[in-house]
Amino acid sequence: MTNSKKSSDNSSKSNELYAIAETSGQQFWFEVNRYYDIDRLNAKEKEKITLEKVLLLKDKDSITVGKPYIKDAKIELEVVSHKRDKKIIVYKMRPKKKTRRKMGHRQELTRVMVKSISMGKGTPKSSSKKETVKKEAKPKSEKSTN
Repeated sequence: MTNSKKSSDNSSKSNELYAIAETSGQQFWFEVNRYYDIDRLNAKEKEKITLEKVLLLKDKDSITVGKPYIKDAKIELEVVSHKRDKKIIVYKMRPKKKTRRKMGHRQELTRVMVKSISMGKGTPKSSSKKETVKKEAKPKSEKSTN
């Protein structure tokens, strides 16, 4: 029983705050004070970058899911370095034709450190529902007068 308590304590500490965001055509699970290798960004070292395409945000208490993105949610990144991934070999061959082609590829990467994950305004869900109700009521009255 003590082993299960230890594992639950470790999981609760690591899952306090995280976000899933979209960048470079991929989705990443971002946590604060961790670094990630993403496709090459056009930025200098020690430059700050803000990601606004946040799909999911988990706080200590709540989980917010975007439709498709969360409004006012931001992830602050700092560029640590630019590097290249390990080489992969691409080998193409047509059987019985004596044609072979061997090529290598190294992906250009940017290593970024997550500085902060923030949610801008409080709960816009309740205010947006009220606004949609008001907007729906106005066109109906305008249509009846025309």
